[in-house]
Amino acid sequence: METEGGAAADGSDSADVSALRKKHLAMLERLSNRHQPRPDVPGPSPPASAASFESTSSFLSLFGESRRSIESRLARCRLADPSLLKPSFDEISASIADLEKLVAESSYYLPSYEVRSSLKTISDLKQALDNLSSELIPKKKFSFKNKPARKEPTASSLKGAEAETRDSRPAAKAGSLAVAVPDSPGFRNRANEVLAKDVRGLEIGEFTLSDLESCEVRLIGCARALFVHRLRNCRVYAGPVTGSVLIEEAEDCVFVLASHQIRIHNANASDFYLRVRSRPIIEDCSGVRFAPCRLHYRGIERDLEDAALGEETGNWSKVDDFKWLRAAQSPNWSVLPENERIETIDISDVSA
Repeated sequence: METEGGAAADGSDSADVSALRKKHLAMLERLSNRHQPRPDVPGPSPPASAASFESTSSFLSLFGESRRSIESRLARCRLADPSLLKPSFDEISASIADLEKLVAESSYYLPSYEVRSSLKTISDLKQALDNLSSELIPKKKFSFKNKPARKEPTASSLKGAEAETRDSRPAAKAGSLAVAVPDSPGFRNRANEVLAKDVRGLEIGEFTLSDLESCEVRLIGCARALFVHRLRNCRVYAGPVTGSVLIEEAEDCVFVLASHQIRIHNANASDFYLRVRSRPIIEDCSGVRFAPCRLHYRGIERDLEDAALGEETGNWSKVDDFKWLRAAQSPNWSVLPENERIETIDISDVSA
């Protein structure tokens, strides 16, 4: 009877997770449609404040429902079969990633307080998952073993070891439980390459750049969201993003971007050339510098207009540092001096 009950509970959890993800995707689609250009229609338009309130209310409802589901599954992990803990933690990690994506997609219209509160909740959930994982899946104790006979390396084994090292080079920090990288179109695990894609005419929702080193990325056309994970010594030139850009771990990089909102976490010694509708958000960053966007390709003016990014707002220099709450200027970011700024980058030829 106990086994059947456990199976029933697992089935219910899976159904809940599936339903929440469907709600999340449906909400993102509604928000995306809401901010697309509309033909002139006779009659009065609803007040902007009313639309904003409706969006915020929908967000808070979905966010709260997702948070409660994650907390409930974390609590049930203490009673779960130890052999099922690893897949359970992986699923919870993916749910936290979904929740973080929801905040990124919604933060450009949310009140600043709600963004801060939501990000704090996500940070707490990550920490709770990390703590529970360390408690229930302890590291194996060191023990002496018979040393195996040494084998001479073959060409194939050396090649495999080299590939494994290259793919794991920009790894997550030790001791942390990394949130799953979004499963969306993109470039992953590449080094010393020029990576180009023209997404015009394609229905690209989310695009992901993950585990790249010494690469140049050129993206022409509009995407709804851009997710960046673990980049080192890269140059990223991207067309307009109609929603949000979320950057997690970047070192010695240059980003030239236009988006409604951008959040940057754990970036060091990197420059950001931005056109953005809301104030950029940084957290756990150092040595990051900001300047206005300098990007060109044939048709970019129309793409900017279609993405409601046709006008320069000056927000690129109004950075919010969530780890610096004093009135004085944060030491973690600065405006890039004009004499150190790059010239306008033309990526019209994606094959270059």
